[in-house]
Amino acid sequence: MPYLLRILLLLLLSTTGLQASYLLVHMDETQKEHLKAYGITYWTLENEVETWWLLNYRGGSFAISYISDIEKECKTRGVSYSVISDGEFNSILAQINQPDQNQEAIQLNKAPKIAVYTPDMNARGEKIQPWDDAVTLALTYAEIPYETVYDREVLGDELAQYDWLHLHHEDFTGQYGKFYRSFGTQAWYRDNQKAMEALATELGFAKVSQLKLAVAKKIKEYVGGGGFMFAMCSATDSYDIALAAEGLDIVAGIYDGDDQDMSAAKKLDYSQTLAFKEFDLVQDPMVYEFSNIDRPRSGIPAEQDYFTLFDFSAKWDPVPTMLTQNHTRTVKGFMGQTTAFKRKLIKSDVLILGETKAIDEARYIHGQYGYGTWTWYGGHDPEDYRHYVQDPDTDLTLHPQSPGYRLILNNVLFPAAKKKKRKT
Repeated sequence: MPYLLRILLLLLLSTTGLQASYLLVHMDETQKEHLKAYGITYWTLENEVETWWLLNYRGGSFAISYISDIEKECKTRGVSYSVISDGEFNSILAQINQPDQNQEAIQLNKAPKIAVYTPDMNARGEKIQPWDDAVTLALTYAEIPYETVYDREVLGDELAQYDWLHLHHEDFTGQYGKFYRSFGTQAWYRDNQKAMEALATELGFAKVSQLKLAVAKKIKEYVGGGGFMFAMCSATDSYDIALAAEGLDIVAGIYDGDDQDMSAAKKLDYSQTLAFKEFDLVQDPMVYEFSNIDRPRSGIPAEQDYFTLFDFSAKWDPVPTMLTQNHTRTVKGFMGQTTAFKRKLIKSDVLILGETKAIDEARYIHGQYGYGTWTWYGGHDPEDYRHYVQDPDTDLTLHPQSPGYRLILNNVLFPAAKKKKRKT
Protein backbone atom coordinates (compact mmCIF):
# COMPACT_ATOMS: atom_id res chain seq x y z
CA MET A 1 0.00 0.00 0.00
CA PRO A 2 1.47 3.41 -0.97
CA TYR A 3 2.51 5.60 1.94
CA LEU A 4 0.08 8.44 1.12
CA LEU A 5 -2.86 6.05 1.01
CA ARG A 6 -1.81 4.62 4.37
CA ILE A 7 -1.82 8.13 5.84
CA LEU A 8 -5.28 8.70 4.33
CA LEU A 9 -6.58 5.54 5.98
CA LEU A 10 -5.19 6.61 9.34
CA LEU A 11 -6.78 10.04 8.95
CA LEU A 12 -10.08 8.40 8.13
CA LEU A 13 -9.73 6.27 11.23
CA SER A 14 -9.19 9.34 13.39
CA THR A 15 -12.16 11.19 11.88
CA THR A 16 -14.48 8.22 12.36
CA GLY A 17 -13.23 7.57 15.86
CA LEU A 18 -16.33 9.18 17.38
CA GLN A 19 -18.44 6.39 15.91
CA ALA A 20 -15.96 3.81 17.25
CA SER A 21 -17.54 0.98 15.27
CA TYR A 22 -16.00 -2.22 13.99
CA LEU A 23 -16.21 -4.48 10.99
CA LEU A 24 -16.88 -8.01 12.20
CA VAL A 25 -15.62 -10.40 9.54
CA HIS A 26 -17.38 -13.61 10.49
CA MET A 27 -15.57 -16.86 9.82
CA ASP A 28 -18.34 -19.37 10.53
CA GLU A 29 -20.56 -21.02 7.91
CA THR A 30 -22.10 -17.65 7.00
CA GLN A 31 -18.84 -16.42 5.43
CA LYS A 32 -18.92 -16.65 1.63
CA GLU A 33 -15.20 -16.04 1.08
CA HIS A 34 -13.22 -17.52 3.95
CA LEU A 35 -9.91 -17.41 2.09
CA LYS A 36 -10.26 -13.82 0.92
CA ALA A 37 -11.18 -12.81 4.48
CA TYR A 38 -7.59 -13.57 5.47
CA GLY A 39 -6.46 -11.25 2.71
CA ILE A 40 -8.67 -8.46 4.02
CA THR A 41 -7.20 -8.96 7.49
CA TYR A 42 -3.64 -8.88 6.12
CA TRP A 43 -4.47 -5.70 4.17
CA THR A 44 -5.66 -3.94 7.34
CA LEU A 45 -2.46 -4.97 9.14
CA GLU A 46 -0.39 -3.52 6.31
CA ASN A 47 -2.13 -0.23 6.97
CA GLU A 48 -1.73 -0.41 10.77
CA VAL A 49 -5.45 -0.53 11.49
CA GLU A 50 -6.57 -2.03 14.82
CA THR A 51 -7.34 -5.69 14.16
CA TRP A 52 -8.39 -8.55 16.45
CA TRP A 53 -8.59 -12.29 15.97
CA LEU A 54 -11.49 -13.65 18.02
CA LEU A 55 -10.46 -17.24 18.62
CA ASN A 56 -13.31 -19.77 18.63
CA TYR A 57 -15.84 -16.96 18.22
CA ARG A 58 -17.95 -17.70 15.13
CA GLY A 59 -15.24 -19.79 13.51
CA GLY A 60 -12.35 -17.51 14.45
CA SER A 61 -13.76 -14.17 13.30
CA PHE A 62 -11.82 -10.95 12.80
CA ALA A 63 -12.79 -7.56 14.26
CA ILE A 64 -11.39 -4.50 12.48
CA SER A 65 -11.74 -0.82 13.38
CA TYR A 66 -14.27 0.64 10.99
CA ILE A 67 -12.98 2.56 7.98
CA SER A 68 -15.23 3.02 4.98
CA ASP A 69 -12.46 2.03 2.55
CA ILE A 70 -12.08 -1.33 4.32
CA GLU A 71 -15.82 -1.91 4.07
CA LYS A 72 -15.62 -1.13 0.34
CA GLU A 73 -12.74 -3.57 -0.01
CA CYS A 74 -14.79 -6.29 1.69
CA LYS A 75 -17.58 -5.68 -0.79
CA THR A 76 -15.14 -5.71 -3.72
CA ARG A 77 -13.62 -9.02 -2.65
CA GLY A 78 -16.97 -10.58 -1.74
CA VAL A 79 -16.09 -10.98 1.95
CA SER A 80 -19.07 -11.23 4.33
CA TYR A 81 -19.09 -8.87 7.33
CA SER A 82 -21.25 -6.96 9.80
CA VAL A 83 -20.82 -3.44 11.14
CA ILE A 84 -21.05 -3.42 14.93
CA SER A 85 -20.86 -0.60 17.46
CA ASP A 86 -18.12 -0.16 20.03
CA GLY A 87 -20.60 -1.26 22.68
CA GLU A 88 -21.40 -4.44 20.75
CA PHE A 89 -17.69 -5.18 20.37
CA ASN A 90 -17.19 -4.71 24.10
CA SER A 91 -20.06 -7.11 24.74
CA ILE A 92 -18.36 -9.71 22.52
CA LEU A 93 -15.12 -9.22 24.47
CA ALA A 94 -16.96 -9.57 27.75
CA GLN A 95 -18.46 -12.84 26.55
CA ILE A 96 -15.05 -14.06 25.36
CA ASN A 97 -13.49 -13.16 28.72
CA GLN A 98 -15.88 -15.38 30.68
CA PRO A 99 -13.88 -18.21 32.32
CA ASP A 100 -16.27 -20.86 31.03
CA GLN A 101 -15.88 -19.75 27.38
CA ASN A 102 -13.17 -21.47 25.37
CA GLN A 103 -12.49 -18.26 23.48
CA GLU A 104 -9.84 -15.53 23.40
CA ALA A 105 -9.28 -12.14 21.78
CA ILE A 106 -5.84 -11.76 20.20
CA GLN A 107 -4.64 -8.46 18.82
CA LEU A 108 -2.81 -8.66 15.51
CA ASN A 109 0.01 -6.14 15.35
CA LYS A 110 1.78 -6.25 12.01
CA ALA A 111 1.64 -7.83 8.59
CA PRO A 112 4.30 -10.55 8.53
CA LYS A 113 6.74 -10.46 5.62
CA ILE A 114 6.35 -13.72 3.73
CA ALA A 115 8.83 -15.78 1.74
CA VAL A 116 8.05 -18.87 -0.32
CA TYR A 117 10.92 -21.27 -0.95
CA THR A 118 10.51 -22.27 -4.58
CA PRO A 119 12.83 -22.85 -7.56
CA ASP A 120 13.37 -20.28 -10.27
CA MET A 121 11.80 -20.57 -13.71
CA ASN A 122 13.82 -22.31 -16.42
CA ALA A 123 15.35 -20.51 -19.39
CA ARG A 124 11.99 -20.68 -21.23
CA GLY A 125 10.20 -18.94 -18.37
CA GLU A 126 8.38 -22.14 -17.39
CA LYS A 127 8.07 -23.77 -13.98
CA ILE A 128 10.97 -26.18 -13.46
CA GLN A 129 8.71 -28.54 -11.52
CA PRO A 130 5.31 -29.29 -13.14
CA TRP A 131 2.97 -29.11 -10.16
CA ASP A 132 1.19 -26.43 -8.20
CA ASP A 133 1.90 -25.31 -4.65
CA ALA A 134 -1.08 -24.95 -2.34
CA VAL A 135 0.47 -22.10 -0.36
CA THR A 136 1.19 -19.87 -3.34
CA LEU A 137 -2.30 -20.63 -4.65
CA ALA A 138 -3.78 -19.60 -1.29
CA LEU A 139 -1.68 -16.45 -1.00
CA THR A 140 -2.51 -15.38 -4.56
CA TYR A 141 -6.22 -16.02 -4.16
CA ALA A 142 -6.32 -14.21 -0.80
CA GLU A 143 -4.30 -11.32 -2.32
CA ILE A 144 -1.56 -11.60 0.30
CA PRO A 145 1.84 -10.48 -1.05
CA TYR A 146 4.89 -12.71 -0.86
CA GLU A 147 8.40 -12.96 -2.22
CA THR A 148 10.24 -16.04 -3.45
CA VAL A 149 13.58 -17.37 -2.28
CA TYR A 150 15.60 -20.44 -3.11
CA ASP A 151 18.95 -21.97 -2.26
CA ARG A 152 21.05 -18.98 -3.32
CA GLU A 153 19.06 -16.59 -1.11
CA VAL A 154 18.90 -18.97 1.84
CA LEU A 155 22.67 -19.54 1.87
CA GLY A 156 23.14 -15.79 1.38
CA ASP A 157 21.50 -15.19 4.78
CA GLU A 158 18.48 -13.43 3.30
CA LEU A 159 15.93 -15.29 5.44
CA ALA A 160 16.45 -12.78 8.25
CA GLN A 161 14.41 -10.31 6.17
CA TYR A 162 11.28 -12.43 6.53
CA ASP A 163 8.91 -13.31 9.36
CA TRP A 164 7.42 -16.42 7.75
CA LEU A 165 8.85 -19.03 5.39
CA HIS A 166 7.03 -21.68 3.41
CA LEU A 167 8.94 -24.65 2.05
CA HIS A 168 7.84 -25.48 -1.46
CA HIS A 169 7.09 -29.10 -2.39
CA GLU A 170 10.75 -30.06 -2.13
CA ASP A 171 13.13 -32.98 -1.68
CA PHE A 172 15.85 -32.00 0.78
CA THR A 173 17.62 -35.36 0.37
CA GLY A 174 18.85 -34.54 -3.15
CA GLN A 175 16.96 -37.40 -4.84
CA TYR A 176 14.71 -35.20 -7.04
CA GLY A 177 11.58 -36.49 -5.34
CA LYS A 178 12.52 -40.08 -6.22
CA PHE A 179 10.68 -39.57 -9.51
CA TYR A 180 13.32 -41.41 -11.58
CA ARG A 181 11.29 -44.54 -12.29
CA SER A 182 8.20 -42.65 -13.47
CA PHE A 183 9.66 -39.51 -15.02
CA GLY A 184 13.42 -39.99 -15.46
CA THR A 185 13.19 -39.76 -19.26
CA GLN A 186 11.00 -36.66 -19.38
CA ALA A 187 12.39 -33.26 -20.34
CA TRP A 188 11.18 -31.47 -17.19
CA TYR A 189 12.94 -34.02 -14.98
CA ARG A 190 16.22 -33.80 -16.90
CA ASP A 191 16.04 -30.00 -16.99
CA ASN A 192 15.47 -29.86 -13.24
CA GLN A 193 18.40 -32.19 -12.53
CA LYS A 194 20.73 -30.16 -14.74
CA ALA A 195 19.61 -26.91 -13.13
CA MET A 196 20.12 -28.27 -9.61
CA GLU A 197 23.55 -29.70 -10.41
CA ALA A 198 24.62 -26.37 -11.93
CA LEU A 199 23.33 -24.48 -8.88
CA ALA A 200 25.17 -26.82 -6.50
CA THR A 201 28.43 -26.30 -8.43
CA GLU A 202 27.92 -22.54 -8.50
CA LEU A 203 27.43 -22.46 -4.73
CA GLY A 204 30.49 -24.62 -4.06
CA PHE A 205 29.01 -28.07 -3.46
CA ALA A 206 30.04 -31.33 -5.09
CA LYS A 207 26.53 -32.81 -4.91
CA VAL A 208 22.95 -31.59 -4.82
CA SER A 209 22.41 -33.56 -1.60
CA GLN A 210 25.19 -31.54 0.07
CA LEU A 211 23.62 -28.29 -1.12
CA LYS A 212 20.22 -29.30 0.21
CA LEU A 213 21.65 -30.27 3.59
CA ALA A 214 23.33 -26.87 3.88
CA VAL A 215 20.01 -25.19 3.03
CA ALA A 216 18.13 -27.31 5.57
CA LYS A 217 20.62 -26.32 8.27
CA LYS A 218 20.31 -22.63 7.38
CA ILE A 219 16.53 -22.88 7.63
CA LYS A 220 16.93 -24.56 11.01
CA GLU A 221 19.08 -21.60 12.13
CA TYR A 222 16.35 -19.25 10.87
CA VAL A 223 13.72 -21.04 12.97
CA GLY A 224 15.99 -21.18 16.00
CA GLY A 225 16.52 -17.44 15.76
CA GLY A 226 12.78 -16.72 15.90
CA GLY A 227 11.46 -17.47 12.43
CA PHE A 228 8.17 -19.19 11.56
CA MET A 229 8.46 -22.09 9.13
CA PHE A 230 5.59 -23.87 7.41
CA ALA A 231 5.94 -26.90 5.14
CA MET A 232 3.74 -29.32 3.25
CA CYS A 233 4.02 -32.66 1.49
CA SER A 234 7.58 -33.92 0.82
CA ALA A 235 9.20 -30.80 2.31
CA THR A 236 8.27 -32.19 5.74
CA ASP A 237 9.81 -35.64 6.09
CA SER A 238 12.59 -35.10 3.52
CA TYR A 239 13.72 -32.11 5.61
CA ASP A 240 14.17 -34.19 8.77
CA ILE A 241 15.74 -37.06 6.83
CA ALA A 242 18.36 -34.69 5.41
CA LEU A 243 19.23 -33.40 8.89
CA ALA A 244 19.46 -36.91 10.35
CA ALA A 245 21.67 -38.12 7.48
CA GLU A 246 24.35 -35.44 7.72
CA GLY A 247 27.71 -36.97 6.83
CA LEU A 248 26.09 -40.05 5.27
CA ASP A 249 25.49 -40.93 1.63
CA ILE A 250 21.85 -42.01 1.29
CA VAL A 251 21.57 -41.09 -2.42
CA ALA A 252 21.75 -43.82 -5.08
CA GLY A 253 24.04 -43.57 -8.08
CA ILE A 254 21.25 -42.88 -10.56
CA TYR A 255 20.81 -39.54 -8.79
CA ASP A 256 24.38 -38.42 -8.03
CA GLY A 257 26.73 -40.76 -9.87
CA ASP A 258 28.17 -42.77 -6.98
CA ASP A 259 26.98 -45.57 -4.75
CA GLN A 260 25.05 -44.93 -1.56
CA ASP A 261 26.01 -46.27 1.84
CA MET A 262 23.57 -49.16 2.33
CA SER A 263 24.31 -49.14 6.07
CA ALA A 264 23.43 -45.44 6.40
CA ALA A 265 19.99 -46.21 7.81
CA LYS A 266 21.65 -47.58 10.95
CA LYS A 267 23.70 -44.40 11.44
CA LEU A 268 20.99 -41.73 11.35
CA ASP A 269 21.21 -39.03 14.04
CA TYR A 270 17.63 -38.41 15.18
CA SER A 271 18.80 -35.76 17.67
CA GLN A 272 19.15 -33.36 14.74
CA THR A 273 15.55 -33.64 13.54
CA LEU A 274 12.64 -31.36 14.41
CA ALA A 275 9.71 -33.77 14.32
CA PHE A 276 10.56 -37.41 13.73
CA LYS A 277 12.46 -40.20 15.47
CA GLU A 278 13.50 -43.80 14.87
CA PHE A 279 12.36 -43.88 11.26
CA ASP A 280 13.70 -46.25 8.61
CA LEU A 281 14.88 -45.15 5.17
CA VAL A 282 13.58 -46.53 1.89
CA GLN A 283 16.88 -46.80 0.01
CA ASP A 284 15.61 -48.48 -3.15
CA PRO A 285 15.93 -45.67 -5.75
CA MET A 286 13.01 -47.08 -7.75
CA VAL A 287 10.53 -46.83 -4.87
CA TYR A 288 8.63 -43.54 -4.70
CA GLU A 289 9.04 -43.07 -0.94
CA PHE A 290 11.74 -41.62 1.32
CA SER A 291 11.07 -43.48 4.57
CA ASN A 292 8.43 -45.15 6.68
CA ILE A 293 7.38 -41.80 8.22
CA ASP A 294 4.74 -41.37 5.55
CA ARG A 295 1.47 -43.25 5.77
CA PRO A 296 0.23 -43.40 2.18
CA ARG A 297 -3.40 -44.19 1.39
CA SER A 298 -4.18 -47.90 1.05
CA GLY A 299 -7.75 -49.02 0.74
CA ILE A 300 -9.27 -45.82 2.15
CA PRO A 301 -11.95 -44.47 -0.23
CA ALA A 302 -11.53 -40.75 -0.90
CA GLU A 303 -15.04 -40.01 0.33
CA GLN A 304 -14.17 -41.54 3.71
CA ASP A 305 -10.76 -39.89 4.14
CA TYR A 306 -11.09 -37.19 6.80
CA PHE A 307 -9.03 -35.94 9.72
CA THR A 308 -10.10 -34.21 12.91
CA LEU A 309 -8.70 -30.99 14.38
CA PHE A 310 -7.95 -30.97 18.09
CA ASP A 311 -9.70 -28.50 20.39
CA PHE A 312 -7.23 -26.51 22.48
CA SER A 313 -7.74 -24.07 25.33
CA ALA A 314 -7.91 -20.65 23.69
CA LYS A 315 -6.97 -18.86 26.91
CA TRP A 316 -4.09 -21.13 27.90
CA ASP A 317 -2.91 -22.42 24.51
CA PRO A 318 -3.56 -19.57 22.04
CA VAL A 319 -0.91 -20.68 19.53
CA PRO A 320 -2.38 -24.11 18.62
CA THR A 321 -5.84 -22.57 18.88
CA MET A 322 -4.90 -20.01 16.21
CA LEU A 323 -3.46 -22.70 13.97
CA THR A 324 -6.65 -24.78 14.11
CA GLN A 325 -9.27 -22.03 13.64
CA ASN A 326 -11.97 -23.26 11.28
CA HIS A 327 -15.68 -23.45 10.67
CA THR A 328 -15.52 -27.25 10.99
CA ARG A 329 -13.46 -29.62 13.12
CA THR A 330 -13.50 -32.35 10.45
CA VAL A 331 -11.42 -31.70 7.33
CA LYS A 332 -11.28 -33.67 4.10
CA GLY A 333 -8.06 -35.62 3.68
CA PHE A 334 -5.87 -35.31 0.60
CA MET A 335 -2.86 -37.15 -0.73
CA GLY A 336 0.70 -36.12 -1.52
CA GLN A 337 4.13 -37.64 -1.83
CA THR A 338 3.99 -37.34 1.95
CA THR A 339 0.36 -37.73 2.94
CA ALA A 340 0.41 -38.28 6.70
CA PHE A 341 2.77 -39.05 9.58
CA LYS A 342 2.85 -42.26 11.61
CA ARG A 343 2.29 -41.26 15.22
CA LYS A 344 4.81 -43.71 16.65
CA LEU A 345 7.59 -41.92 14.74
CA ILE A 346 6.71 -38.41 16.01
CA LYS A 347 8.80 -37.00 18.86
CA SER A 348 7.08 -36.62 22.22
CA ASP A 349 7.47 -32.82 22.34
CA VAL A 350 5.67 -32.33 19.02
CA LEU A 351 2.09 -31.07 19.21
CA ILE A 352 -0.44 -32.90 17.05
CA LEU A 353 -3.01 -30.45 15.66
CA GLY A 354 -4.97 -32.81 13.42
CA GLU A 355 -5.22 -36.59 13.27
CA THR A 356 -6.99 -39.59 11.84
CA LYS A 357 -7.21 -41.51 15.09
CA ALA A 358 -8.63 -44.74 13.65
CA ILE A 359 -5.40 -45.44 11.75
CA ASP A 360 -3.07 -43.77 14.26
CA GLU A 361 -1.75 -41.05 12.00
CA ALA A 362 -1.18 -37.29 12.29
CA ARG A 363 -1.90 -34.92 9.42
CA TYR A 364 -1.01 -31.56 10.93
CA ILE A 365 1.76 -31.04 13.54
CA HIS A 366 3.52 -28.16 15.25
CA GLY A 367 6.61 -27.61 17.35
CA GLN A 368 9.10 -25.12 18.73
CA TYR A 369 12.79 -24.90 18.03
CA GLY A 370 14.84 -22.25 19.77
CA TYR A 371 12.95 -18.97 19.60
CA GLY A 372 10.89 -19.96 16.58
CA THR A 373 8.23 -22.43 15.54
CA TRP A 374 7.48 -24.80 12.69
CA THR A 375 4.23 -26.31 11.42
CA TRP A 376 3.96 -29.24 9.00
CA TYR A 377 0.89 -30.24 7.03
CA GLY A 378 0.69 -33.59 5.21
CA GLY A 379 -0.59 -33.83 1.65
CA HIS A 380 -0.19 -31.73 -1.47
CA ASP A 381 -3.43 -29.85 -2.24
CA PRO A 382 -6.41 -29.66 0.15
CA GLU A 383 -8.93 -29.45 -2.70
CA ASP A 384 -7.41 -32.00 -5.09
CA TYR A 385 -7.48 -35.41 -3.44
CA ARG A 386 -4.92 -37.05 -5.73
CA HIS A 387 -2.93 -34.34 -7.51
CA TYR A 388 -0.77 -35.82 -10.26
CA VAL A 389 2.36 -34.38 -11.84
CA GLN A 390 1.40 -32.00 -14.69
CA ASP A 391 -2.21 -31.69 -13.50
CA PRO A 392 -3.61 -28.14 -13.86
CA ASP A 393 -3.50 -25.81 -10.87
CA THR A 394 -6.47 -25.91 -8.53
CA ASP A 395 -8.99 -23.11 -9.16
CA LEU A 396 -9.73 -21.64 -5.74
CA THR A 397 -12.69 -19.65 -7.06
CA LEU A 398 -14.41 -23.05 -6.84
CA HIS A 399 -13.37 -23.52 -3.18
CA PRO A 400 -13.68 -20.14 -1.40
CA GLN A 401 -14.79 -21.80 1.86
CA SER A 402 -12.13 -24.55 1.89
CA PRO A 403 -11.41 -25.76 5.48
CA GLY A 404 -8.16 -27.35 4.32
CA TYR A 405 -6.87 -24.13 2.80
CA ARG A 406 -7.92 -22.20 5.90
CA LEU A 407 -5.32 -24.13 7.90
CA ILE A 408 -2.61 -22.80 5.57
CA LEU A 409 -3.77 -19.20 6.00
CA ASN A 410 -4.00 -19.56 9.79
CA ASN A 411 -0.25 -20.11 9.67
CA VAL A 412 0.26 -16.98 7.55
CA LEU A 413 -1.43 -14.75 10.14
CA PHE A 414 0.00 -16.51 13.18
CA PRO A 415 3.23 -14.40 13.32
CA ALA A 416 1.14 -11.21 13.53
CA ALA A 417 -0.43 -12.19 16.83
CA LYS A 418 0.28 -10.85 20.27
CA LYS A 419 -1.86 -11.64 23.27
CA LYS A 420 -3.05 -8.28 24.51
CA LYS A 421 -6.34 -7.43 26.18
CA ARG A 422 -8.47 -4.48 25.14
CA LYS A 423 -9.86 -2.47 28.03
CA THR A 424 -13.62 -2.74 28.21
